Amino acid sequence: PVREGERLTYRVSWAVVLGAGEITISAQRETRAEGPSLLVIATTATRRLARMLLPFDAEARSVFDLQTGRLVSLHETSTQRSKRSEHQVTFDYTARRATYLGSKSSGAARLLEMPPGDPTDLIMGLLQTRTWDLKPGDKRDALVLFADDFYELTIYHTRGEAVRTPLGTFDTMVLEPRMEQTPPKGMFKRGSTVRVWIAKDERRLPVKFEVEFKIGTGTATLESYQGPPVPPTAAPHETNSRP
Repeated sequence: PVREGERLTYRVSWAVVLGAGEITISAQRETRAEGPSLLVIATTATRRLARMLLPFDAEARSVFDLQTGRLVSLHETSTQRSKRSEHQVTFDYTARRATYLGSKSSGAARLLEMPPGDPTDLIMGLLQTRTWDLKPGDKRDALVLFADDFYELTIYHTRGEAVRTPLGTFDTMVLEPRMEQTPPKGMFKRGSTVRVWIAKDERRLPVKFEVEFKIGTGTATLESYQGPPVPPTAAPHETNSRP
């Protein structure tokens, strides 16, 4: 979903509160005993007036195996006012099970049966769509994990739309996850709608996210972007000439 060295920063608005928060997503390469991996860190925090009303900080650390592209582990923490929450999930693709450890398991590890597909959290799942080649009307299945619960989603390419951001105006495709394969639950049962806008250029930047609730809409707009490091240009070959 993110390449090594990329860094994306989003300004979050909630209903009529502009600049209510910030989401930053970055990726760095790591070396594990099992092989090379990519660590993707997503941080979320309220800002300004919203922080005075509701102090909130969260971090998700996703480790991807670079040989398979699969998510190996997910560690999420959040602090809302003085209340802290934390959980960790590791994935066994051979056994098709995930091991959850956190507040919902009373401190003991709990096994989760994995539905078909390669899971991610919601933000990584939305970012991952930038690698897809969907035409208008196309759809593709995705598996998303919310804490200790898997959601089997179908993501539709619903339309094209021009989106204005601090980085300029982008021609985008609008993708919308829906819960159709199983009875809706969680936010989807409550009527929430999620959308992501992917730029139709070579970088395929996710320039906007939106989560629509009955009590208001949260919108994250790409504010700054740092691309992967550019490989140094090879110096011309030098030869030593002797008389």
